[in-house]
Amino acid sequence: MSLIQSWLASANRPDNPFPVNNLALGVFSTGDDDPRCGVAIGDMILDCRAAERSGLLEIPGGGFFGQPSWNQVMQAGPATWSALRARLTGILSRGSRDEAAARQHLTAMSDAKMHMPFTVAEYTDFYAGRHHATNVGTMFRGADNALPPNWLHMPIGYNGRASSVVVSGSDIRRPWGQLKGPDHDKPAFMPCRRFDFELEMGAIVGTPSNGPVTVDQADAMIFGYVLLNDWSARDIQAWEYQPLGPFQAKATATTISPWIIMKAALEPFRVDAPERKVELLSYLKDTGPMLYDIDLEVSLSPQGSDGTTITRTNYREMYYSAAQQLAHHTSSGCPMRTGDLLGSGTISGPAKSARGSLLELSWGGKEPLRLDCGEDRSFLLDGDTLTLSGVAQGDGYMIGFGQCTGTLLPALEAPYTA
Repeated sequence: MSLIQSWLASANRPDNPFPVNNLALGVFSTGDDDPRCGVAIGDMILDCRAAERSGLLEIPGGGFFGQPSWNQVMQAGPATWSALRARLTGILSRGSRDEAAARQHLTAMSDAKMHMPFTVAEYTDFYAGRHHATNVGTMFRGADNALPPNWLHMPIGYNGRASSVVVSGSDIRRPWGQLKGPDHDKPAFMPCRRFDFELEMGAIVGTPSNGPVTVDQADAMIFGYVLLNDWSARDIQAWEYQPLGPFQAKATATTISPWIIMKAALEPFRVDAPERKVELLSYLKDTGPMLYDIDLEVSLSPQGSDGTTITRTNYREMYYSAAQQLAHHTSSGCPMRTGDLLGSGTISGPAKSARGSLLELSWGGKEPLRLDCGEDRSFLLDGDTLTLSGVAQGDGYMIGFGQCTGTLLPALEAPYTA
């Protein structure tokens, strides 16, 4: 597919992440105005609420943009998703008879504040990148036992906290927790000392389910994707995770990008999963290309310094697709809801420069990472800002996700008195 030309010149630049091909969905406000749904186009945002009220953006079923959330559109299902994209394409493409009317409902991105684009129903995070799982397993169990026996047979995950999912730009507070390391003979309650990021993609469930679904049915349920930073307290995790897995180590925050990229925008970039090392059970088998060719990178900016790109990788490195993760999630009969968020798991590539966490980049703190400003990092310091970005590169255009950023603030003063 090539670039769909728009009457808005900024949307036609090859380096602009929001052409007509994209139609990214967000929630924005300006000044004291209430948050409302908007669509990214070039360097502008089309106000969907105003466009609907004026009669410009009419979608069968109607009344989709009264709430500052895309959940109502998501729940309406694939036919509505397709109708929305078709109408938006018609409004925003070059030669549209609606250009003059649409220009009345544009807001400059530079004037907008972004909000959570949807209400998160529940949040599940997976551990489905083989390079990441192998790196972490090698650090803690040795190369011969890096992957648990079940890892090549099913996507491993845990239920996280929907309440702590925040939008890009939100500050993150260093957490307190119970720690125990080799220099402690008993646990202590103190601020995390090994705080980390994890580069992930998030899949958003659109249509709900009430029982097991196939991989193809799961793929049809997915509304779109966001960038996702699974902030992780490694020292809290090391003490708490046995026998039931991550808990408080993953409850501080999960940051997502402000723009939802609908699955339809990513169709030209589908790719096959990596070669399977063991045959998957029938309910998880690949039915076609289910991953996407999306270039990803992470920048770390110390307070007062420019950023350093610390990793570059690609979503195609995942071992299990979001559709397989969702199908497995429902296999017990677990119902899925509109707005459920599935974290992919850390996306690492085979090279050191493609590792998706500081735990891997610094190899557990033993090989500190040198930043362009001359500072070293094993784990995050207060004042550090992490920025995740991602683009799928097309023929003369790109599908961008915007940025997923967060700045680490110092821990609160002691939250409990002695």
